[in-house]
This record gives sequence, C-alpha cells and structure tokens, in this order.
Amino acid sequence: MTEIIFPALSENSPDAEGVVSTWFAEDGSTVTEGDLVAEVAVDKVDAEVTAPESGTLSHVVAEGGVTAQGSVIGTIAT
Repeated sequence: MTEIIFPALSENSPDAEGVVSTWFAEDGSTVTEGDLVAEVAVDKVDAEVTAPESGTLSHVVAEGGVTAQGSVIGTIAT
C-alpha cells in the first residue's frame, strides 16, 4: 500500500493545516500512476496531487477535510 501525502505548500508555516479541496477520483476507483487524484490548498495556495502508482484509491481525508501538511490524505492498494 502506498500513501498519498499532503504536499508541503507553505514553507513559512510548515505546521500549517490545509484542506483537501477536491477529489478527482472516487473512493475505491482504479487509478494509474500520474493520474490527477486530488487538489489541496494551504493559505490560498492550491496544488494538484497525482497518483504515485497504479492501483485502487482509498480516501483517508474526506473532500473538504482539514489536515496537516505532510499527512496522509489517501492510499493506493496495488
């Protein structure tokens, strides 16, 4: 199982929390490495998150959920 990590978007505030703005792939769907799976935001900075490998996506943080940068927002089972 591979973890999908919330990227560090705020260098000035590494402990800042962010929001999983949108999941582009449904929970339980099959994704391919490099697919766009989510968009996250910290302090008005948005970033796209891609699948680090191919497999079945599981959401750990729901859309609209708040979490710390560097935390797990989803997993991919191969």
